[in-house]
Amino acid sequence: MRRFTLYVVIAMLLGIAAGTLCHATIQDAATLKALGGYFAIVTDAFLRLIKMIIAPLVFATLCVGIAHMGDFGRLGRVGLRTLGWFVFASLVSLVLGIVMVTALAPGAALALPVPAEAAAGAVQATGLTLKDFVAHLVPRSIAEAMAANEILQIVVFSVFFGVALASLGARARHLVEVIEQLAQVMLRVTSYVMLAAPVAVFAAIAAVVTTQGLSILATYGRFIGGFYLSLATLWLVLYGLGFLVLGRRIAGLAPLIREPVLLAFSTASSEAAYPKTLEQLGRFGVSERIASFVLPLGYSFNLDGSMMYCTFATLFIAQAYGIALTLAQQLSMLLLLMVTSKGMAGVPRASLVVIAATLAHFHIPEAGLVLILAVDQFLDMGRSATNVVGNSIATAVVACWERELEPVNAPAERRP
Repeated sequence: MRRFTLYVVIAMLLGIAAGTLCHATIQDAATLKALGGYFAIVTDAFLRLIKMIIAPLVFATLCVGIAHMGDFGRLGRVGLRTLGWFVFASLVSLVLGIVMVTALAPGAALALPVPAEAAAGAVQATGLTLKDFVAHLVPRSIAEAMAANEILQIVVFSVFFGVALASLGARARHLVEVIEQLAQVMLRVTSYVMLAAPVAVFAAIAAVVTTQGLSILATYGRFIGGFYLSLATLWLVLYGLGFLVLGRRIAGLAPLIREPVLLAFSTASSEAAYPKTLEQLGRFGVSERIASFVLPLGYSFNLDGSMMYCTFATLFIAQAYGIALTLAQQLSMLLLLMVTSKGMAGVPRASLVVIAATLAHFHIPEAGLVLILAVDQFLDMGRSATNVVGNSIATAVVACWERELEPVNAPAERRP
């Protein structure tokens, strides 16, 4: 395990070195963009392999987790506790983002020309209505949902399917066993795909640095530094909340999830870390039925890093334009983002779409998105890693509440 982490770190450093060398030696912007595109081919192929795994793995693990719950009263209790933690963690993330961006005010000192209102960004604002949310929530076809990798829709179908399996009891036992075997097969496929992770990490970092150069980090230093300081604060708060439930046991979680966090950071994709996170939570002692139930839900309802980014980036843009939002408006923004941020997993640049809609709602020029597009990849790395941390802590907490958290040194073959 430590060797895998070492390989990923080496790949990141080599990617930075290769990208810096390319950016320094090639002056033509079009050539740099083309070269970055060639690097990105490797990362895109890796992320496609991950997406290939996610749909069947989420379906299998979530169905089995619900089927093994057995008691519908217990299933409802676990669901309510899980969603309760998600809502609380979401509020903490959003509020902390507002507090930090207000205190640091990175937009007020931005030494860049503010884009004109006519400069429409690459991301189109979408009117995120309740109707749209419900339409996105309920799948028309599970085949369509899996083909499009719509995590939220797959979760909805899997919950219904798992509940049906549980209600049939012994009559569905053989089907449950088949689905359990499917989950094991997908985990083995995952282990094969992960062999390419260091190469994908190298390509991802090299592509970004080749195209943007490291100098852009200095230009946006206050914004990037403020956001990562906010993420670090959120990690401390989440671990502190976890300590209130898990006690000193929480200290053992951080080293175990180091690999999935690093993988999510380097590829800027929390999806890429899902299989490894599921495996490491098992090593921490979380029972399969809790991990298989809570973690997939977390990928749709508990994106702590992404939600913090929504408030931080929105107010950053408002500060850049010299627009001051009242406390009432900020509270309204918080409630709006509580709804519109759900189901962002699996949607490319979903945070930017949510931010665009929020800007339009509060009459902040949407052209301000141009200010953050240049560094969005660097910020996406941090928020993806934070999503993994938040979901890992949430799963461990629910397992502890349900007394489904075994000792760290428990055997690998745990109860289902």
